[in-house]
Amino acid sequence: MLAWGHLAGTDTMLSVVIATHDCERALVLTLAPLVAGAAEGVIREVIVADAGSSDQTAAVADMAGCRLLVSSGSIAVRLGAAIASAQAPWLMILRPGVVLDATWTGELSRFMAESEASAGRDVRAAVFRAAQRGNGGPAAMLREAFGLIRAALGGRPRPDQGLVIPRALYYQIGGYRTDVAFPENDLLRRLGGRRIVTLRCAALSVESL
Repeated sequence: MLAWGHLAGTDTMLSVVIATHDCERALVLTLAPLVAGAAEGVIREVIVADAGSSDQTAAVADMAGCRLLVSSGSIAVRLGAAIASAQAPWLMILRPGVVLDATWTGELSRFMAESEASAGRDVRAAVFRAAQRGNGGPAAMLREAFGLIRAALGGRPRPDQGLVIPRALYYQIGGYRTDVAFPENDLLRRLGGRRIVTLRCAALSVESL
């Protein structure tokens, strides 16, 4: 079992929050790249907000040393409760099955350091570049290029690109709303394009597990 806080150094500043429901395999894939972040002092804790899974999701979270919160509430309620209990000043919210590439720790550390150096003048959130699943051929490259163009033109990012956000900004915009159909999309909409940076490192959403 991993203990994220024990692996990490004293300057850790990121709480990872993952909402789950019957997704043991997807959770394993998402957690694997995060170990490097704990070892490098980026991640303080990983919180799994589970809906009462009937598979081995809870066992995976326990073996990985995550803090497990179980609730029958909606995804907005579960994410909100997990964030309320988070201990770090920054949040990284990931969907199970989202796999970050190997460069994520350095890229994200730079983004957070630059944001904190601005002393509150330019508080922003970040999402990961959407990677395309496939063999890396021309079609996948074209889809990824269109995704980058869409982001540059102000297209709204998707929840499967993850979200890195200061806790203060999360609460400033009102957090996840429980009265909307798609609370993750709603939060990204309220953040708006000018407050969201697209990082160069990619997140691959692995589906159909």
